[in-house]
Amino acid sequence: MLPATAKWYDRRDSVFIEFCVADSKDVKVNFDKTKCGFSCVAGTDNVKLENQIDLFEAIDENESKHNRTDRSVLCYLRKAQPGKAWPRLTKEKAKVSWLSVDFNNWKDWEDDSDEEMGNFDQFSNMMRNMGGEDDLDNLDVDADGADDVRLNKFLFYFL
Repeated sequence: MLPATAKWYDRRDSVFIEFCVADSKDVKVNFDKTKCGFSCVAGTDNVKLENQIDLFEAIDENESKHNRTDRSVLCYLRKAQPGKAWPRLTKEKAKVSWLSVDFNNWKDWEDDSDEEMGNFDQFSNMMRNMGGEDDLDNLDVDADGADDVRLNKFLFYFL
């Protein structure tokens, strides 16, 4: 059996693994304290895929879940020790060819402080409440880039 391609990312209380399998059938996901198992039949060719992962740290297997869509299977693994960062998904440091970091969802939550998040929330609220010419939700970008210049001036002024 072949392994399914997967992406993962870390959060404060959980780890997410997305198995990138379109049109999956017979999906089986097994959570153990230190392991995660995945198998399915994929696509119109009915290719059998299977992954076994020895996890970096322990999880709460009873609170871990998965959700299948037409494009992938997303697994939510609840950390046994919330607040502890996982530098990698696997117990072993060796690179696994079918696994990559999901940078679109990655967040360096370890460095977040309440003060920084408060400042960001204030800035977001200010941006939402702005109206008129510089309303970012209604910015109409044209080919000559004039709006890019206006946006850069706006951001320079507030940052």
